[in-house]
Amino acid sequence: MNDLELKKLKDDLWHAADILRAGAHLAANKYGQPILGLIFLRYADILYKQHKEDIEAEYAAKKGTRIERSLKEIAVEKCGFYLPECAYYDFLNDAPDNAHKAVLVKEAMSEIEKENPNMAGVLPKEVYGQLVPAEEPDLLSKIVRVFKDIPEDISIDLFGEIYEYFLGNFALEEGKDGGAFYTPATVVRYMVEVLQPESGDKQFLDPACGSGGMFVQAARYMHNHNASESDLMKFRCYGVEKEPDTVKLAKMNLLLNNVRGEITEANSFYADPYNAFGRFDYVMANPPFNVDEVVYERVKDDRRFNVYGVPKNKTKSSGKASDKKETVPNANYLWISYFATALNETGKAGLVMANSASDAGKSEYEIRRKMIEAGIIKQMVTLPSNMFWTVTLPATLWFFDKEKPKTEKRDEILFVDARNIFTQVDRAHRKFSDEQIRNLGIITRLYEGDTEAFQALLAEYRAELANAPDVGEADIKPKAYWQEQIDWLTERFPDGVYTDVVGLCKAAKLEGEDGIIDQDYSLNPGRYVGVVIEDDGMTEEEFKETMMSLYSEYRHLSHSAKKIEDELELNINQLF
Repeated sequence: MNDLELKKLKDDLWHAADILRAGAHLAANKYGQPILGLIFLRYADILYKQHKEDIEAEYAAKKGTRIERSLKEIAVEKCGFYLPECAYYDFLNDAPDNAHKAVLVKEAMSEIEKENPNMAGVLPKEVYGQLVPAEEPDLLSKIVRVFKDIPEDISIDLFGEIYEYFLGNFALEEGKDGGAFYTPATVVRYMVEVLQPESGDKQFLDPACGSGGMFVQAARYMHNHNASESDLMKFRCYGVEKEPDTVKLAKMNLLLNNVRGEITEANSFYADPYNAFGRFDYVMANPPFNVDEVVYERVKDDRRFNVYGVPKNKTKSSGKASDKKETVPNANYLWISYFATALNETGKAGLVMANSASDAGKSEYEIRRKMIEAGIIKQMVTLPSNMFWTVTLPATLWFFDKEKPKTEKRDEILFVDARNIFTQVDRAHRKFSDEQIRNLGIITRLYEGDTEAFQALLAEYRAELANAPDVGEADIKPKAYWQEQIDWLTERFPDGVYTDVVGLCKAAKLEGEDGIIDQDYSLNPGRYVGVVIEDDGMTEEEFKETMMSLYSEYRHLSHSAKKIEDELELNINQLF
């Protein structure tokens, strides 16, 4: 299936959500659950069918012998779960188009959970009764038929992409609440591109995992970089999420993307279900920003948070006893500390954080200073605005590397200002294109001394340029596009090695003029990378003349607008 075919399939499937929204007796923010549940059923059916012949062959070969095994045991080994016949998608699709189909779907999901304990409580079973309204009893059947259109030879990776596509669209539809469970995939992909996670016997933590997108993108990166199936099987993900419904989304997401791991329902400030301190190879998350209700007494002695210091308000004695428990002034630095302390000796981390944390003062300043002086912060990246559903202002990415203090770059941090690098999705939302992700990622590779990666990327772009049409059609990019990518790289890094680029990147030292200490331990990339000032070619007199001309035009337009306003007011008064 090529990109165009996949895009059409996604759009057709999304139409099912519109059908449901128009006819179901569901709140606007609830129709995602049944849709994602049906996607899971279709996935389970397709994956099971892809393994069914092998499962039944092995069962038949061993039946009646001393090593006889049940169909269920063999199925779990080969595809990760056992699918009872009542959950076969054809069985559900072929059932009569009436209200009883909701009962059949519920029974199918209940049986899947019964036969597979690791799925207990995950699937949305109760909601389907609301999808067969009296005025349209065949509504559920219409939606079931739409997902039957997913071809049975589709790869599991593409199925995972479909699920991620729906998660993203539902997050967009839900606005603020949706953003709490979903981090846009292109932001996560860039974070993964910087971290370059390796497969094998590695452990990965996300203490605010939402719907599990960090895990999925990390696994997809490893798969795309030729990780073996056995190494991917060894890679383990551990997520913590406090919202029960989002826990279910994450568990389904992991199953749909064949990612091994656990999701625990808990509050990461007060619970440590995986004994995280010093354990993990990778930590990634987009935690909630600026939480101010975390009780100080409950976190001050937790080594996950206190190695570099716990944020604390300055206390003033009022002479009166208070029943109100003291809270940390802002939990941003609790998250930041958690990421640093959860890493093992070779661990790496990436997190999304509010811009304000980069320059925060008082007790947070002291925590940041200690981390910088410890040498564990490797890279800081300012993102464009409007990349997230819930945050319009730019956020910042923090990257840690526990091996960095042992290198010659111990007292140096790479700063990247990516605020002007984005692709506009619509008026209110932006994303990174595939090439923007790779172009930004290559800055890190060059900084690490990997010049071969830079040359390999250039070679790919030149191959695309050679094969591209002069004029693009649909999703096919023209020659001009690929030339722009080549120019972007070669103009900034003409010698194929890392160099500071004004307005884009700067490797700043701890000491020295305009160094990190000189900048009062700020981690704001804008303080270091500088600003590109374009030369407009005007003389001072020409500039003055242009500005006066523009001001004159402004005053003329303002006067005209005032006349129109007065005439409108007069007409309204005469009419009414």
